Amino acid sequence: MPLLGSLIRSAYTLRNKPVELKKQWIHPVKAQKNQLVKLLRKAQFTAFGEYYQFSKILTSEDVVNAFRESVPVFDYSKMYKCWWYRALNGEPYVSWPGKVKYFALSSGTSEASSKYIPVTGDMLRSIKRASLRQIVSMVRYDFPLEFYEKGMLMIGGSTHLQYNGTYYEGDLSGITAASIPFWFQHFYKPGKRISRTADWNTKLREMVKKAPHWDIGIVVGVPAWVQILLEKIIEEYEVNTIHDIWPNLGVYVHSGVSFKPYVKSFEKLFAKKIMYNESYLASEGYVAYQNRLGAKGMDMITDNGIFFEFVPFNDDNFDAEGNLKENPETFTLAEVENEKEYALLMSTNAGAWRYLLGDTIKFLDKDFAEIQITGRTKHFLSICGEHLSQDNMNRAIELLQEEMNIEIPEFTVHAYRHEGLFAHRWYLGTPAQINPEEAARKIDQYLKNLNDDYRVERLEAIRKVSVRVLPVKAFMEYMEMKGKTGSAHKFPRVLKNERITEWEQFLKDRQYL
Repeated sequence: MPLLGSLIRSAYTLRNKPVELKKQWIHPVKAQKNQLVKLLRKAQFTAFGEYYQFSKILTSEDVVNAFRESVPVFDYSKMYKCWWYRALNGEPYVSWPGKVKYFALSSGTSEASSKYIPVTGDMLRSIKRASLRQIVSMVRYDFPLEFYEKGMLMIGGSTHLQYNGTYYEGDLSGITAASIPFWFQHFYKPGKRISRTADWNTKLREMVKKAPHWDIGIVVGVPAWVQILLEKIIEEYEVNTIHDIWPNLGVYVHSGVSFKPYVKSFEKLFAKKIMYNESYLASEGYVAYQNRLGAKGMDMITDNGIFFEFVPFNDDNFDAEGNLKENPETFTLAEVENEKEYALLMSTNAGAWRYLLGDTIKFLDKDFAEIQITGRTKHFLSICGEHLSQDNMNRAIELLQEEMNIEIPEFTVHAYRHEGLFAHRWYLGTPAQINPEEAARKIDQYLKNLNDDYRVERLEAIRKVSVRVLPVKAFMEYMEMKGKTGSAHKFPRVLKNERITEWEQFLKDRQYL
């Protein structure tokens, strides 16, 4: 009898008694208030807690409002420059009790290749707890017990960590791999050795080689990487679909980017119906996962070491570049409205406080705290996980101008499907005569240096980067055609699918193409 399957089904039964459902889903607002109090109590004697008088906040009649009035909102740059740099230098009790042993590397801005996000023991325990909840929730799919004895292939960054004297740094998947429960090691694929591999192409070859020896039931990973792996396996063993290799594959857990552009491509890889399940694990914490059959969004994890706030994503709170303005309006879970777009703030058990994550979400059902990711406040281009910020794009153009000694006052970029994967097309507005192929090569190299995620996705997922050179007046004339003239209106740096057709037609009509 499948022992693990029985254990999970028993755990599911225990966790989903009526009283538990009521506690978890009907009162997320109460759960959030409890989490804030717990966070404040534990961090009150840190440097951050003493500076912002957490002890005093805890004595207030309304702790939530006292917290919002006393502690300002932070983005990464402000949090790092004011507080986290001290933890990176080995100082304990900066914004969370104890010494931070791990820092997760996350895609950065033009100022640095990567951000350093603190990862504490409390945060790792929260991630483990949320991961187990998500696994348990899959029992609702009514798979046979044998399914839960199958392997789980987790495709992520290298689990190898770099030691820097006072801390370890690396991909969050590498940090969390050390805390995988002992009983799960048997089911975890591709295994420790392959997971430690830093080079993606080497890791890909190893996974393809091992694929026939694994019995995979669940695949977890960013869509672009998973698609590449499955296509390589199918090609290598000359089979029709991945189910010819893994007949028990039943669930794909995706995260990081919208899965909608991938659906048709993935359907060609499968011979059986697959359950798609979405999760929302950021470097700063586990935010949400799809918890109910048929749900369009994910349920926020409201009782697991994170207190959430929500900033209406509008011109009152953000400037044209996506930067948060001073003293933005913030809402708690009790105050939000369905179908309105918010930027996410998090206070966490890793020492982030009123921290702007950079993602934008909307509520589909606030009673269940059910959300859907809508985009990024500044990361305007992320079709496959490259997370190109406007800062990255501006810096790349700036470097191109400096190196080629030219002016490029206007530009925009469009990401699109190309040969089953993806491509970027840049439109450069310049009076100079430049070689489009040379400009594309240079922009591509600049972005690889500026952004770790782009460099990784460029290896396989982004197959082509091209440039079209246009006169500057083309951008201006298009804005005039749209009735958007004057300094208040700027040409969008990223053209979405709904606008690219009109833009291309305009260029053809004006004979710019």
